[in-house]
Parts: sequence; C-alpha cells; structure tokens
Amino acid sequence: MTVPSPQEAAFVPVNASGLKSQCLSYFEVLAQSVSVIAPSTVPAAVVGLIFASAGNGTWLSFLFGMLGLVLVSININQFARRSASAGSLYSYIVQGLGPTAGVLGGWALLFGYMLTGMSTLCGFVVTARGLLEAGGLSVPAVVLFACATIAAIYVAGRDVQLSAKSMLAFEGLAIAAVLALGIVVWRHHGFALDHAQLTLKGANPGGVLMGVVLVVFAFSGFESSTALGEEAKDPLHSIPKSVVQSVIVSGVIFIFMAYVVILGFQDLPEDLAKTESPLFVLSNKLGVGWLGAFINVGILLSFFSCTLASISATSRIVYSMARHDVAPRLLGKVHPKNETPYVAIIFAGLLTFLVAVAPSLFGVSEFDSQGYFGTLCSFGFLSVYVLISLAAPAYLRKIGELTAGSIVVALIAAGFMIVPFLGVIGIPGSELFPEPAYPNNILVYIYLAFMALGAAWLFSLRKSRPDAIAEVFEEK
Repeated sequence: MTVPSPQEAAFVPVNASGLKSQCLSYFEVLAQSVSVIAPSTVPAAVVGLIFASAGNGTWLSFLFGMLGLVLVSININQFARRSASAGSLYSYIVQGLGPTAGVLGGWALLFGYMLTGMSTLCGFVVTARGLLEAGGLSVPAVVLFACATIAAIYVAGRDVQLSAKSMLAFEGLAIAAVLALGIVVWRHHGFALDHAQLTLKGANPGGVLMGVVLVVFAFSGFESSTALGEEAKDPLHSIPKSVVQSVIVSGVIFIFMAYVVILGFQDLPEDLAKTESPLFVLSNKLGVGWLGAFINVGILLSFFSCTLASISATSRIVYSMARHDVAPRLLGKVHPKNETPYVAIIFAGLLTFLVAVAPSLFGVSEFDSQGYFGTLCSFGFLSVYVLISLAAPAYLRKIGELTAGSIVVALIAAGFMIVPFLGVIGIPGSELFPEPAYPNNILVYIYLAFMALGAAWLFSLRKSRPDAIAEVFEEK
C-alpha cells in the first residue's frame, strides 16, 4: 500500500492482504529490528575479532559504523515516511529504481535474511549444547536444530504480536544481562576513564577501518521492521523511528561494551583477540560466574529471537513477492484465523533448517557454519544498502522533492557500504584489504551464483509473463 502524498494527514490501511492490520505497537516494531541485530551477541562473540584489527580504536570502529548506518537509515526513511507494505526494502527499491532493480534487491535481501537465520540457528545450537553439556547432558545437534526451528515456526505463525512480544522479551533479557556485566566490570575498575582507548594508543587508521567492516556486519538487518508495514500501528511514524533508533540503541550498547570489555582484559593474561567467550572469562575472573551463566542463557534466547525475527522477515518478503506474482502464489496465503503468512513462514523455517543442518553432514562444525553463514548474509545486506541509497534520490526526484542534501547523504551512504564489501572480498596485492584465505575466498561466488539464479529467473519471468513485472507493485 502506498500513500500518494507525504502531506496526507493520516494513513488509512487497506487490509486487502489479510494480514493482521495495525496490531503492533512501536516497541513491538522496534523489537523486530533489534532482534535481527541481536546486540547481546556482539560483545559476546564479535568484539574480540574487531579488537584484533582495531585494538584500542575498537570503540571508534563502532562509532563510525553506527554513523554510516544512520546515513543508510535516512535513505530508507525517505520511503518509510511515505509508504508502507509487507515488502520491506524490496518495495522501496522498486519505487526508486524500477521493478527489475527492486526484484533483484528483494532477492538479495531474501538471501541476507535467510542466511542470518541460518547463522543464528547454528549459534543457538552451539550455545544450547554448551549449556547442556555443562549440566551433564548430551543432545544430538540435529534435535536442537529441529526444536528451535519448530518453535520459531510456531511462534511466527501463531500470532504476529506473540512473535514480536517474544522477541522483545528475549532480546531485552539478554541485553540486560550483558549490560549488567559491563557495569560490574567498569565498577571493578573504579569507573575509570581508559586513556589508552580514549587516545587510541597503538591503533592505526587501517585497523580501525577494517574494524568498521565487521561492525557493519554486526548491524545487518537493522531495517527489518520495514517488513511490518501492514501490521504496525501508525507505520509511517513507527517504522521510520524504529529504523533509526535500532541503529542508535544498538550502537550505544556496542560502544559501551567494547570499552568495558577491553578495559576488563587489560589486567588478564588472556588475549581478547583470541578469546571465544570474553564475557564468560570476565564474569569468572570477577567472581560473578552466576552472571556469566545467566548471560549464556540470555544469549541462547537472543539467538532464538534473531532466528525468529529472520524467519518472520524472510516470510514477509516471500509473501509479498507471491502477492505480486513473482513467486508461487501458494506462498502468498494468509491463515484465516491467525492472519499470518503461514505458508511463507513454514517455507522460510524449513529452508533455514535444511541449509543450516547441511554443512554438519560434511564434517563442518556448527561454530564454523555460523561464521560462514554470517559472512554470506552480509553480501545480501550490503548490496541492498547500496541499492536503497541510490534509489532514495531517484525516488525523491520522481516526486519533485530532491535536494542537494539528500544527494550528498545518498552518495556518502552508498560509498560507505562499498568499504566493507571490499573488506570481505579483498583486493589483490592490497595490505589494507587482503584477499581472504580458503574457504572464505569462495563465499562471494556462492552469493554471485544465487544472484545469477535470481537474474535468470527474472529473465524467464519477463519472457513468459511480462505483465507480472510491469505491474509488480499494483495492489492485488
């Protein structure tokens, strides 16, 4: 559904799709974006990797990443303030760059959300197995994969409000536990200001820039609340707010936790850059091991919450594509009682489960799979963030509201998103962006193969049913 004029006094939803209209509060909408970011998992699993590159400039890498993604969110909100649908950024790119770019953008976004769900599902299994083994229990990984997937499908398909409230509760609990440890660490150091970090001692511009590459991945999915356009209350206000505020809230958490974790490791023999569970190490060293165990439970819930959010976002893109006749119509069915896109949810959940389990059949650990899926999802998100940044000024030009400022914001945001892309694929002979080692060096080709498949499917659709593309965004 689109709103023809930004000056229109009120947004009146047309529930032509059958989804539960205007049922989600602002905080439930915000929970969608924050849950895909999963802020509690970043200090627990990613800070050490960023520290290996940025050192005492880690907090600055997070700050730069946050500012860059705020610029991207400004471009997203050029659309979100004026229109709302279940199609997420897919529909916005169409409005700016046309149906071909929009469908390919939707294909890339679908890849990003699906791989995010697969990565966090693997993270759930790794964390759950660790907790169970600590209690003397052993459960096959495939059983844990299946239980988490079935639970996510049930919650997502049962009720969109139940899904949103579950994500809000789980992620809120995890964030509270992580922040509590951060305060304990800082208090242990007398709430001191760390001059080494504040003065960037030992850090260099190249390392900070490489840190930004990983930071952008940590924020991936911040825009996922845009997929709730037909279910949010007052979507033209709540969704733009959630897009920006999810970045700012998560960024503040990241910066604070990076600061205190690095401060906490200064007096420890362990190397933060080589520590897989820095929060667990800190909690044990400070004599609050119970808090570390509580954090692990919170992180487990956070991984589940992110998987749930990813399946929800994936299903709504698939559902929207089906409604626009660019995907099988069966995927566009809505449950008559629950008012959820239940067929698309089942499809997204089963696909997430099957692909997440597959690497273990070839001897790849769930921990390694989590990293590979996490890297792959970034390709989809980065491509979409570049497209949406280019689509924003094109859209504003169409409606006669293009300004010099909006052009500058769009160009800076698009350029900023290209940097982490180079960081992942590497540049031959470059010391700043070295080529990744095997198997990371082949991951980009998996993404390109997926996009080539999408392009071939789009070409075939143009030949067989040109009307489906020409009318892709007329209401069904």
